[in-house]
Order: sequence, then C-alpha cells, then structure tokens
Amino acid sequence: MSRAFTPKVVTANALIEGDVVYLTADDRWTRDHAEAELIEDEAHAQLRLLRADRQRDIVVGAYLADARQGAGGPEPVHFREAFRTRGPSNYPHGKQEAGHV
Repeated sequence: MSRAFTPKVVTANALIEGDVVYLTADDRWTRDHAEAELIEDEAHAQLRLLRADRQRDIVVGAYLADARQGAGGPEPVHFREAFRTRGPSNYPHGKQEAGHV
C-alpha cells in the first residue's frame, strides 16, 4: 500500500544570487515561502518540478519540499526547510538584514 501524498512546494536556488526561491502558482520565483504554490497532487507536483528544471538560466537545484497550509500560506514542515526560509546565516545579509527573521 502506498503512502498518501504529502503537500509540496517547488524550491530551488536563484542562479545569480544564490537565494532560496519558491515557484508560485503563476510561474514566478519568489523569495517568500508563503507565496509558493502549495501542491496537493503528486502528478501536478512532478509537472511543476519539470517546469522548474527547464529554467536553468534562472534557478539551480530545484526539488520538491514538504509543506503544509498555514494561516498566511504554505509553511515548511521540516527544520531544514524552515532554516532555508531565513536566508543566509552570515548575518546581516539577505533576508535577515531585511528583517524577515
């Protein structure tokens, strides 16, 4: 018996800046996890990942990350993904400098 599909978001790193980015439902890349498309269907998730993989001039290392619906949009499920939402750990750069901690 197969396990139920866990909702996902497509995440990658921006090619030039290296920032963590997320694919939105309208095919934009955003640095805000809450704007990411929460994908609840496995086949759709695979299609979205293929779309991300074809954008090698914009992002690298695209993959599907577990997420759940939160009050303000998708939220990370695992520590690693929660950590990635905070940006570089070499404070005060990136998201941490902008006050998104």
